[in-house]
Amino acid sequence: MRDAIEARLRERLHASHVEVIDESHLHAGHAGARDGGQHFRATIVSEDFAGLNRVRMQRLVYSSVEEWMGKEIHALSMKTYTPKAWAAEDARESEHS
Repeated sequence: MRDAIEARLRERLHASHVEVIDESHLHAGHAGARDGGQHFRATIVSEDFAGLNRVRMQRLVYSSVEEWMGKEIHALSMKTYTPKAWAAEDARESEHS
């Protein structure tokens, strides 16, 4: 499922960077996990996010995987960046390393 989510986000959002981590093991026993839905955390970098606020970026991501939400995907947390914001984030992390 993780690979399918990554591929879908790359394709639909024209993403230059996508990283999806399956965190389902952290939610064992949770109601959604018992029903088969998995928990994922994603980092997505796309020019499609330019000019959008955080809520609109998240809606764009959710619309890309909507048929899996509530079924294969119980929860999807995300960090969304434009390429410019991602470069700035990378620079900040480099300064603190």
